[in-house]
Amino acid sequence: MVKNLKKLIEQVAKEKDIPEWLVERALKNSIALAIKKDRKIKNHVEVELVEDEIRVYLLHKGEKVPLNIVPEEMNRIAAYAAKEEFLKELERADEERRYLEFVELEGEIVLGIVRRIAENGDLIVDLGKAMAVLPKREQIPKEVYKVGDRLKALILRVVRKRGSYEIILSRTHPNFLIKLLEAEVSEIKEGEVEILNVVREPGERAKVLVRSRDTRIDPVAIVVGLKGTKIAPIIKELSGERIDLIKATENTEELVRKSLAPAPVTDIRIDPKTKRVEVAVPRDKLSVAIGKKGVNVKLANKITGWYIDVLSEEDFRKLSQMK
Repeated sequence: MVKNLKKLIEQVAKEKDIPEWLVERALKNSIALAIKKDRKIKNHVEVELVEDEIRVYLLHKGEKVPLNIVPEEMNRIAAYAAKEEFLKELERADEERRYLEFVELEGEIVLGIVRRIAENGDLIVDLGKAMAVLPKREQIPKEVYKVGDRLKALILRVVRKRGSYEIILSRTHPNFLIKLLEAEVSEIKEGEVEILNVVREPGERAKVLVRSRDTRIDPVAIVVGLKGTKIAPIIKELSGERIDLIKATENTEELVRKSLAPAPVTDIRIDPKTKRVEVAVPRDKLSVAIGKKGVNVKLANKITGWYIDVLSEEDFRKLSQMK
């Protein structure tokens, strides 16, 4: 009996392009369901295919109790299960296979089509082999979608939910920007230029810390490309998100100055004990240094790991005199 079932598993796995272990699990589940129906059992039933026999256990209070079923009865139940319940279980196994493929793609970019917009703003996205969700919180705030729109997104994670799987997408995660850069800039993909850190205010601004394996090569120029040809498509994909590229350096003063670009820093005071930095900028450049809603300085804090206090040149001097 079991030998026949093993052959059935191999055949179905080959025909349906489903891993044998998934087919076997589907078959065992279908036999267990058939036994429960036949004997009107409410407890959980576990089935094992061992050598030349089918072993059935009743799970009761954490214990596996063998369930005695004569071979003739088992043959009848197994035959019924293979015809009726097995098809339903196979559908579940096939769905699981499709989602398991996406587990291996976690952290990669996929293309999809918006099929539905939920009341809470979440997008239901068709990835071809499976459906995914782009939650409202993972969408770039300024973007507006409609059914039929095509979009790129990062597979953030694949989670098991209510006995099924859910693929969660993101367009706001820093890794989405990293993957876009890898796709556009071959030097990053090949390891010649390394991305050390990425911080984002999605749709507004991002700062990317980069370094080159060859110190003679400017990694910023490499990533930007000739006349911005490499960075421009990424900015467009991110709905105009400004991307500040910063060349990594061990010099804290230099790093802080670069992180506050495009604002010019005219003076700087560093306190290593508190890891605070006070910078002076021309009064008319204060808003540029701080950025809209404080975005520029907030991202500069994150990318450098220092707390940066932006002051006008006048206030910087006054503070210096007080100290």
